[in-house]
Amino acid sequence: MLRASIAFFVLGLVAILLGANGVAGLSIDIGKTLLFVFLILAVISFVASLVVGKRIVK
Repeated sequence: MLRASIAFFVLGLVAILLGANGVAGLSIDIGKTLLFVFLILAVISFVASLVVGKRIVK
C-alpha cells in the first residue's frame, strides 16, 4: 500500500510537470488517502502487537 501511495504521488508530480492539473490533483488525493490508510493500519498493528505481545516462558 505504501508503494501504491508513492506511485500516485510520483504520477501526480509528473502530471503537474506536463500540465495536466486535473489528473495531478486526483492522483495526489488518492496518494494521500492511501498513505493515511497505511498509517492507520500500521498504528493498529503496532498497538495490537503491544497488547498481545510474545512472552517467553522458561
